[in-house]
Amino acid sequence: EMKDLWGIKAAEAAELSVDEVSQQLQADTKWGLSDGEVSRRRKTHGFNEFEIKPDDPLWKKYIMQFKDPLILLLLASAVVSIVMKQYDDALSIAIAIIIVVSVAFVQEYRSERSLEELTKLVPPSCTCMRGGKLEKFLARNLVPGDNVHFSVGDRIPADIRLYEAVDLLIDESSFTGETEPVNKVTEVMATSAGGKSQTNRFNVAFMGTLVRNGSGKGIVISTGENSEFGEVFRMMQAEDPPKTPLQNSMGDLGKLLSFISFCIIGAIMLLGWIQQRPLLDMFTIGVSLAVAAIPEGLPIVVTVTLALGVMRMARKKAIVKKLPIVEALGCVNVICSDKTGTLTKNEMTVTQIYTADQVVAEVSGVGYNDDGDVTVYDQVVTANSHPLIATAVQIGAICNNSRIHDNTLLGQPTEGALLALAMKMGLGEYRNRFTRVSELPFTHDRKWMSVTCYDNIDVNQREIVYVKGAVERVLSQCDTFLCGKEGDSPASLPLTKATMENYLEQAKFMGSTGLRVLALASGSSMGNLTFAGLVGILDPPRPGIKEAVRVLSAADVSVKMITGDAKETAVSIATRLGIYSRGGMVMSGSDIEGYDLSQLADRIEHVEVFYRASPKHKLKIVKALQERDLVVGMTGDGVNDAVALRKADVGVAMGTAGTDVCKEAADMILVDDDLSTIMAAIEEGKGIFYNIRNFVSFQLSTSIAALSLVALSTLFKLPNPLNAMQILWINIIMDGPPAQSLGVEPVDKDVIRRPPRKVKDPIVTKELIAKVLVSATVIVVGTLYIFWREMRDNIITPRDTTMTFTCFVFFDMFNALGCRSQTKSIFKIGFFQNKMFLIAVGGSVLGQFLVIYFPPLQAVFQTEALGFLDIVLLLGISSSVFIVSEIWKQLFDFTMKQRRKKSFKKFADFELV
Repeated sequence: EMKDLWGIKAAEAAELSVDEVSQQLQADTKWGLSDGEVSRRRKTHGFNEFEIKPDDPLWKKYIMQFKDPLILLLLASAVVSIVMKQYDDALSIAIAIIIVVSVAFVQEYRSERSLEELTKLVPPSCTCMRGGKLEKFLARNLVPGDNVHFSVGDRIPADIRLYEAVDLLIDESSFTGETEPVNKVTEVMATSAGGKSQTNRFNVAFMGTLVRNGSGKGIVISTGENSEFGEVFRMMQAEDPPKTPLQNSMGDLGKLLSFISFCIIGAIMLLGWIQQRPLLDMFTIGVSLAVAAIPEGLPIVVTVTLALGVMRMARKKAIVKKLPIVEALGCVNVICSDKTGTLTKNEMTVTQIYTADQVVAEVSGVGYNDDGDVTVYDQVVTANSHPLIATAVQIGAICNNSRIHDNTLLGQPTEGALLALAMKMGLGEYRNRFTRVSELPFTHDRKWMSVTCYDNIDVNQREIVYVKGAVERVLSQCDTFLCGKEGDSPASLPLTKATMENYLEQAKFMGSTGLRVLALASGSSMGNLTFAGLVGILDPPRPGIKEAVRVLSAADVSVKMITGDAKETAVSIATRLGIYSRGGMVMSGSDIEGYDLSQLADRIEHVEVFYRASPKHKLKIVKALQERDLVVGMTGDGVNDAVALRKADVGVAMGTAGTDVCKEAADMILVDDDLSTIMAAIEEGKGIFYNIRNFVSFQLSTSIAALSLVALSTLFKLPNPLNAMQILWINIIMDGPPAQSLGVEPVDKDVIRRPPRKVKDPIVTKELIAKVLVSATVIVVGTLYIFWREMRDNIITPRDTTMTFTCFVFFDMFNALGCRSQTKSIFKIGFFQNKMFLIAVGGSVLGQFLVIYFPPLQAVFQTEALGFLDIVLLLGISSSVFIVSEIWKQLFDFTMKQRRKKSFKKFADFELV
């Protein structure tokens, strides 16, 4: 009963035979579990996933907000007010504290929810036999007793007792720390250690580990937290994730501003004490100023802005796994892109066959189905009419691990194209006649795949090797070629150097038309093969890639194509996509090997196409580009790309064609395998950075203005223009919705055309500080003018502070409008583009009117109703900060144009006056 509840632990399963495991779990290695049985087991075992640690209840999170030292100080001042029987002040402070704390709580809650959503974006999937059908679904649906199949690049979805392992190597480094992949077997194996005999666990595959080589099948023995990985997960839950560099820099900025603010507030309180002002009033105002001026919201807004950006990217089919990558995207200046599946559709179709006796056949039809014909001189070919074509097609179908089921491909696109070709010739079932004895999988070093089989109708069961792969590699293993007249059975002739040259020439010609060329051969053993022919496979370029390359190039982001294809194919596709232009530089994998890293770094920057390049070359390319201080984005889909993806500044994995290993190593996943999605992600990354800069600009100018206003009033022995409640209300606006809405400003379409940001560029630049100081000066001068104007009778009344307070709030709203872009006029970007901003500002203005006109709030904030002309006057004065901001942007634009003109003149050979 216990076993039925929890499955079997790995240590126990390793000691049991496959039959014993099957018996205990009532599993079926041939048919798998039925749907009804899966539902029954799900009720017992639950889903194959980890329970995230229970969250603190909301009330507890809310109470935690009061732990902030500044909030505690404000509470202390409220208590002192009660002791001194100033009940109005105490109530006002308490209400203000509740509002401030509630805003901070909502911000933090939003941040956490956004980050939780991110964890759901990349669900792992698996291939499983259920009810005799091989299905692909989310790994969370597995139960003990399920029958799972996996191959190179897959992640093991649960703890599995293996019953089939073909050249199976599994990387358990994430689990054991051992870097060498483990060779897996199916039988029970014992080792002796310290005189004791014990069973090793080479027949169990562990959840979360990665298949580096070969393929396997097994029975799920335990899932979720009952797996060996469950223990690791529980330890992991205890650790907090690190902050992003941008969050850290915002934290540092916050600390610096806090220090400066405290110094100014200390000076204000000291001055007030010297001027013999009421000490409690000065204390309350000082603490309120600290709450308002210290930008504690900065790191939270950065997190929310980054997380919302990541969610927007996910809608555009780019899943970002780590928040820091969002900011790194804005700095990328080189993208190294894999050709197949990224620049091209990876919907392979055989369009041409060239037999060993030099017959050229054309193939029609697209997709993984039998629609289409094979023709020679417009005559449809059959297996009987052209045995040589049929032989080549049969080799492609036998040396193949893919399957086509209901016009859906299960497996590699190249192999799918060969199967579809066999189906077009009525040879789709031909390979079922053969029993496979062994397989040597395709590797980037070998560049070919072979299977050894015997024909079931052959009494002697003679073993034949069938091979497909790169033309020169396969030809080097051949000593004969097939020849035969129409209708005759094929014969073998010795392969001469001249004939081989002819095949290589033909392969080159086919490659120059953009076809990927594979050679097919069979024979008794490697080195004694008979060459059967070539197939040309077309992988059409993806729509939109040419435009993406053009836009990226205009933004100083160079795109380099890396492919394992021959030079002709690579150059043909690169030219079509606008990556390569006549006279451009290309480099082969062997050239890359010939240089050391510093030599390669000197030559690599202007190379547009790398051909015949293996994944180890990709790693060297990335390192060489980084030697040039370039920020490298790298795309990949194979197991062997993982190292280069990990090394690149931004590793991008393919979501559809990519292996789990690859997705694990990458920072970002393209759901639709499309390079133009990277362009959208870079655009988003740049946009987010500039939005955060806009937000910082708004926060700084308002903080400086609030501090300066109270400091100058104290210095000139004027009464305080704002009371503590009013200062806290300004803080809510400053850290609240209007400020947050700047973080979701829609991405400016011109941002992609801006050159990549330098990694060391600070978020707070000299230009930003200058603009902040100008805005703050306008706000302080305008607000002090209103205060001075109202104070001419030298008696401070609620009307005086209401006018000053409202003036400051209106200044804030106009300042926020000016901060929506640092360089572009609001008339260019449009008043209504950011709906969130309109709602936030509308809500803040409505709140301000309630504070002025709603009697209960008038009592809290010590305000009184203003007349219509008062509001018009305040709007007129406060709009000055927006007008100054617009003039500033025009001057900035003019200065930049002048700089560009100067640089053009500097590099021009002559000037037309």
